[in-house]
Amino acid sequence: MTIVVDSSALLALLFDEPGGEVVLPLIRGATLSAVNLDEVLHKCARRGIAPAIVLKSVQRLDVIVAPFDAEQALASAALHPRAQALRLSFAERACLALGQIRTASVVTADRVWQAFAGDFDIRLIR
Repeated sequence: MTIVVDSSALLALLFDEPGGEVVLPLIRGATLSAVNLDEVLHKCARRGIAPAIVLKSVQRLDVIVAPFDAEQALASAALHPRAQALRLSFAERACLALGQIRTASVVTADRVWQAFAGDFDIRLIR
C-alpha cells in the first residue's frame, strides 16, 4: 500500500498527539510532499524546535520527501475550486495532489478531507 502523509498526521506523531499511534505503523516508507515538510518545519519552529532537528527526525522515520513539481502543481490547481470552498490551504492541496498522482492512501487528521473521500482514499487518524 502506498501512503502519502499530511503534515497534520506527521505532527501528531512527532508531538505524541492523539492519532500519532495510528500514523506510527504507516510512516516508514510513506511519502511527504516537500510543501508539507515545509509546513511541519515551520510549525515545529514556532514551538521552539530547530528545523534541522525536525528534519533529522523525519529522515530517521524513512519518510520519502517528494519535490513539488509541475505535475503536482497541475493536479493541485485542478483541486483549487473544490478546495477553496472547504478552505483548504496550498499545503493541503499539495498533499491531496501527491496522493492522486501516486494513487496512494492519504493519511491526515483533517476531518474536512472526508469531502474528497469519493475521489481519494482518505485515512483519518482521529
